[in-house]
Formats: sequence, structure tokens, C-alpha cells
Amino acid sequence: MNFKDLDTPALLIDREIMLDNIRFVQDFADRHHVALRPHTKTHKIPELAKLQMAHGACGIAVAKVGEAEVMAAHGLTDIFIANEIVGRRKWERIRELAKTVRISFGIDTPCQVEGIEEVFADAEKPAEVLIEIEVGENRSGIVEEADFETLLNTIRRCPHVHLKGLFSHDGNTYSAKDVSACRELSIGAQKRTLRFAHLAEESGMPCEVISYGATPTIMNDVPVLDGITELRLGTYILMDAGQGHAIGTLDRCAATVLTTVISRPTEERVILDVGAKGLTMQTRTEGICTTPGKGTLLDYPDVHIDRMFDEHAIILNRDFREQISVGDKIRVIPVHICPVCNLYDTAYLISGQEVVEELSIACRGKLQ
Repeated sequence: MNFKDLDTPALLIDREIMLDNIRFVQDFADRHHVALRPHTKTHKIPELAKLQMAHGACGIAVAKVGEAEVMAAHGLTDIFIANEIVGRRKWERIRELAKTVRISFGIDTPCQVEGIEEVFADAEKPAEVLIEIEVGENRSGIVEEADFETLLNTIRRCPHVHLKGLFSHDGNTYSAKDVSACRELSIGAQKRTLRFAHLAEESGMPCEVISYGATPTIMNDVPVLDGITELRLGTYILMDAGQGHAIGTLDRCAATVLTTVISRPTEERVILDVGAKGLTMQTRTEGICTTPGKGTLLDYPDVHIDRMFDEHAIILNRDFREQISVGDKIRVIPVHICPVCNLYDTAYLISGQEVVEELSIACRGKLQ
């Protein structure tokens, strides 16, 4: 089937571009002698996770317990939940998963460890945890060294909780002013992560895994410091307009949303049949990921979505309007692909003009 025969809106993935992205980053990891653990929250598709594993990934990362359960059910056996997991019900679900797969998850607070200890007290294996280190994004993770020591002491008192390692994410690199600043932020984040790994070793709790990563750093060939054992990034497989701007080209953008022109009500206005419910309202407004508008047209890279409603995208461009007609199908490169994948049940893998496979986005909506 020609992809333009699909009903719209539809999520398309260019097979050749995606495979090149997979190979590019796996080669980067191999050359730097570190493991690669793709963060599958980007695509939420078990078949793509298996493809990444087949190309050499050591395992996968997910964001939620529900995603881990789906990936495990589809045969993925080494899973890291790169997020703080809180609540007895979630810990019980992880304990159940640990019977059949190798699973680890994030912490940053002593009370989490105490709750985990209680739930895993009668488990066959201890809980495998990684401490998150805050490295500049101003999100979750350990900030103060004193708090880190307190957390280590809590783990030391809990025989059913095993410290597997540390992880960090320098999402602040997305807003770096240029590639040089991105490099500086990345090196600083790695050094800070390794500093805490050294503190853990000094405390008699050496780390098996020191996991770090963000797509803009790796795609811009930022060096990996000695001591980092694992790269963890997600968007690279599909890319998006924001990440494309970070590396200076949209040619690596494998994912697009196919949409139909449904109206041309004025001399400059064009309306598409996809809105925030198919593209999201997220924008990139600063730094190397800065992207004009709320979506970029693949075949008209200087044309962007100007406004968005739930079910309508508005383009205000007189020249573009004169080139298209109602009923024409247009491909949009999303500003940020991760939330877009969570809006669709299915993605269509294409090669050239042809649909070659229909992929279920099996982890869609797994928010718990």
C-alpha cells in the first residue's frame, strides 16, 4: 500500500532512516566501549526495542512500571525503569516482574528504600536500584552529597535492596546555546555523576552501572568520560524537529505525521486534520533545539504550524496555500516525538512510498 492511501492522521516511521539512526548510535557506543540502553519511552513499541537489542543494545530503559510489564510480556528481559518508583502497589508489581526478567529502577530518597525493603523482604531476589543524580536539569535526583550519604546508609541497612549503580540525565543540554555549550554541560554532568560514584565506592558500595545520556549530546559526538559504563538515550531512534535543529539537519527525522488539508478558508490560512491530540502542544523555544512553530512540514521545511487546536493545525503562509489543495496529504515532523507516539495506537513502517509493516504501540497509555 502507498502510505498516502492511509487514513489520516497517521504516524509514519521511515524504516531506512530509523535503521541508520540505530546503527549510528550503537556504533558510537561501541567505539567508546560503553553499553547502550535505549530509552523506549520514545517509541513504546516492543518490536523496535527488539530491533535495538538485535543491533547490540545491552537492555532497554522505560519510564513506568506499566511499560516494563508490556516489554517483559513481549520478551524483553533486561529492563531499567529510569524514574523514581514510589508506592507499595508498584513495588509489588516490580517484585513480580523480577521473577522472570532482570529489572532495576530509580530512587533518590531514603523513605523509598525503606518501603522497598518491606515489600521485598520475602522476595527471592533483592530489589535492584539505581540512585538518580541531579546534574543540571533541576528535576528529580540527589543534589547534596550529605543526602547521598544518608541514602547510602539507608540502603546499607536494608538487606533486600541492592545498589546497582547511578544514573543521570542532562536534559538541560536541550537548551544549550550552541554545540560548544552542549559539550560543556555534558562533560560537567558526567563529572558530577562520576563524583558520586567515587563517593559510593569510598563508602564501600561500588557501582556496577553508571548510566548517563541525552540525545543532543551523543548525536553531537560529545566525548564519553572514563568511568561511564552505559549510555541511555531515547529520541535518537526516531528524532524530531527539535533534535534535528540540535544537530543541524532534519535528515535524520524518521517519524512524521501524515495529515490531510481540510480547509483553505482565506488567502493565507491552511487547516490540517491533526491538532494537539495528534501532535501535542509542546514547543522548543530556546537553545540548540529551538524549533519554529508547533511542527515542520517535511516537504516544505520553511513552513511551520503556527497555531494548534485540539483537532486542527493552522498554517499561515500565502505561498504554501497556493501550492496545495483541499484533500492533499502533508507530512509533519513533530517538534517532540516522545509524546506524539503516546497519542497513537499504531505506527506504520514505510520504505519509500510503501507501507511495509504495521506496528502496535503496545505501551501507549501505560502511565502507572
